[in-house]
Amino acid sequence: MDKLIMVEKEMLASLKKEYPAFRQGDIVNVHYKIREKDKERIQHLEGIIIKIQGEMHRKSFTLRRIAYGEAYEISFPYYSPNIDKIEVVKKSASPARRKKLYYLRKNLGKQAMLA
Repeated sequence: MDKLIMVEKEMLASLKKEYPAFRQGDIVNVHYKIREKDKERIQHLEGIIIKIQGEMHRKSFTLRRIAYGEAYEISFPYYSPNIDKIEVVKKSASPARRKKLYYLRKNLGKQAMLA
């Protein structure tokens, strides 16, 4: 088991992604690369982090966004080569008391954000 952990740490060191520290409840802006045939563009997605799971190179996070009255969630692998950068727009004023903020799904508008 120790050999497996050593190999995973080497893989993680080779990825070298430096993102700002964020946690559940923070509002972040993810710059995501989208490839369409021979073109490449960057999509900006801003929303609240409702879930961070996994560890090492298997780490991922879920972003909840409300656009035009419709809410949707997108899961991103933390070390994805398609993520250009992540910006923390607003830290949550009080730390979330839950690991996964699924209770925000039933709220609408400003109630769907943490105070």
